[in-house]
Amino acid sequence: MQAGGDFDRSRSTQERLKATLRQSGEALSPRMMRRTLQELQGIIDPRVSEVEGGRRAQAIAAWYGGATAARKRDLWLLMSEQFLADPQKVKAAQVQFAAAVGTPEEAVAEVNYRRATVSPRRRILQRFSVYPGGIQFLVDMRGEMQPSLKQDKRLLALDVEMEYMFSTWFDVGFLDLRRISWDSPASLIEKLIRYEAVHDIKSWADVKNRLDSDRRCYGFFHPRLPGVPLIFVEVALVDRLVSTITPLLDELGAESDLKRATTAIFYSISNTQAGLRGVSFGDSLIKWVVEALKDEFPKLRTFATLSPIPGFRAWMGENIAGLLESLDEKERTALGRAVGFEPPGAAHFLTAIEANLQLSEKSVVRQMLQRCAAHYLGQALSDGKPIDPVARFHLGNGARVERINWAADPSAKGLKQSYGLMVNYLYDLKRLDKHRAQLGQGKIAVSGAVQQLFIGESG
Repeated sequence: MQAGGDFDRSRSTQERLKATLRQSGEALSPRMMRRTLQELQGIIDPRVSEVEGGRRAQAIAAWYGGATAARKRDLWLLMSEQFLADPQKVKAAQVQFAAAVGTPEEAVAEVNYRRATVSPRRRILQRFSVYPGGIQFLVDMRGEMQPSLKQDKRLLALDVEMEYMFSTWFDVGFLDLRRISWDSPASLIEKLIRYEAVHDIKSWADVKNRLDSDRRCYGFFHPRLPGVPLIFVEVALVDRLVSTITPLLDELGAESDLKRATTAIFYSISNTQAGLRGVSFGDSLIKWVVEALKDEFPKLRTFATLSPIPGFRAWMGENIAGLLESLDEKERTALGRAVGFEPPGAAHFLTAIEANLQLSEKSVVRQMLQRCAAHYLGQALSDGKPIDPVARFHLGNGARVERINWAADPSAKGLKQSYGLMVNYLYDLKRLDKHRAQLGQGKIAVSGAVQQLFIGESG
């Protein structure tokens, strides 16, 4: 299989199955392609039992484990292109359904149409799920596929089928919420270290700090993937809304007094399985954790995050010119004087904010950077959704943009992502539905303090 854009010009699996010789860049020869296809078809042979089908699927999984990346890709292509629903049956069922609409036969016709559109590919996936470890194999396989999807759209059918199946298999009704503590098995704690995606865990002392008595960590687990948290959240129990990540990650910092804790800060949420991309259970995790915390600590009143703003710096590079144009003459003049060039251009401002940690609280440059962040989080939408991925998650759950925090993450990663800025999203339990409805209408829920930062707003 050729690299990059050559994917689209390579032969289809149908062409390769009919061929005699392999072309340059093709991993499996035509003979091996035909043999692999027969083995895949054998998994769903109607003459074999589900158990035997699962055994055959396991044999293919064993082969896959030792295959090269290119041979794995050929297997994906076979599964994607060679196991389509029968187009003639689909067309006939569609015609019957259209004719039955509004008649007593409509429900039966709809069932027949749905059955006709089910591809043999789905039955293959079901057979892989039969044997122990089969579901983990499929999740890992889809995770491996993700980087290839943009290059080769032929894989999309398999990817979408897997996402559909996983959405059923990993429905939150089948998941268990468990607390992860320092007393949990070492193998589980090692997975926290491995999968932490927001604030890297640097040592065992670091992870011990995150599992201390004033902290809580919860994960969703699936019975077929024992010992693997699908997603986990780290929580700090404090007496106020936290504005910087530094004390939360300080291994030598004093523990908070749980008797005074009124606020739960969600400071890290990490998905562990790339193969479950598109399967949403993060919103349920937040809700379940809130209920667990309220049961254990009835005095908790505030549930909020301290979140990164991962897309902010890149967005600034593309949009700062327009934001500068939106300033009134007085604001533009003051900013120009601060950066040493009037009127200030995009390059001048971007250069000035590289030294953002040294800017004083009254600095016009600092204030402008915060206003840009407010615009990015509270006003910038794409297809009706917040641009920032973390904002999209929390605002989609009904949270609101509560406060933008200066120099909240002075780490190299924090500066690279968002000039060190972080944001608190507030989960007001009585207004989650209201905020979700607002977002559906294209309006992001923000606090009054954040709204005052909007460019063009007075205050």
